[in-house]
Amino acid sequence: MAKYARARSKAGTATIGGAAAAMAFEPVRVASTAEHEEIAMLAYSYWEARGCPHGSPDEDWFRAEMELRQRADGAA
Repeated sequence: MAKYARARSKAGTATIGGAAAAMAFEPVRVASTAEHEEIAMLAYSYWEARGCPHGSPDEDWFRAEMELRQRADGAA
């Protein structure tokens, strides 16, 4: 099941360079618990491979998420 998020100003439009443009709905995929676990384990392995640095774990998480999504798309 996909959830949807949208970004809108109070008027329902965004101003870009003086011109108003309607914002589109953007689908947001929600991972199942099993997918979340798989992403977490892969991200952790990336973090360890980088020497367990301090800082943002987002780099490893997004890399793992993208790789697993590509694997799933390739298998389909």
